[in-house]
Amino acid sequence: MPFKKLHSDIQEKLEYLEIITPTPFQSKSIPVIKSGTNVFCTAPKDSGKTTTLILTTLQKLKCEAVGNAPRAVVLVENKERAIELYDSFLAYTKHNSLRVYVGYEQLHVDVQKSEIFMGIDIFISTPKSMNKLFLLNGVNTAQLQLFSIDDAEFLVQKLAYTALMSITQSIKKCQYVIYSEKMHPKLKRFESFFMEHSKVVST
Repeated sequence: MPFKKLHSDIQEKLEYLEIITPTPFQSKSIPVIKSGTNVFCTAPKDSGKTTTLILTTLQKLKCEAVGNAPRAVVLVENKERAIELYDSFLAYTKHNSLRVYVGYEQLHVDVQKSEIFMGIDIFISTPKSMNKLFLLNGVNTAQLQLFSIDDAEFLVQKLAYTALMSITQSIKKCQYVIYSEKMHPKLKRFESFFMEHSKVVST
């Protein structure tokens, strides 16, 4: 059971939220993601992809705040999805010290820079917004361990794709996990860039 092998804080929270049994996708994907390899996760809607993303992020960061620079990044399509995911994360981080921060284009880049500088662990952002921060040295990626992309279909759009390529070129080493409903050829192309030696988990 994948849930049994997660951090005790996560197990407690799952119990509280009455999430007892992993979905077939979660049973397949969580052990592979925990192994530290790059992973393409493809599964239909409502297979538990977002919950998997949250659980594996908390697991990677051992449910505790460390340092000031983000150790996990989650890219999403737009502001609405960023805020939605932020709220989902808060349900799991309420009783631990992890600091989750959300950024998007509509929030002034200087505000984001100063708030990130105060210290965060998990950074949720859109590609365009994060790329802008990168260009202004607003995000330190030296401590980055996990880079996840939620509902990655939006990366077939040229602007998002270009922004992501720019971001990943500046990151030295971390684990990448891409979640989508289907394996789009444009997503597959990432294998030649930052998704080397990746595994595919699909249901």
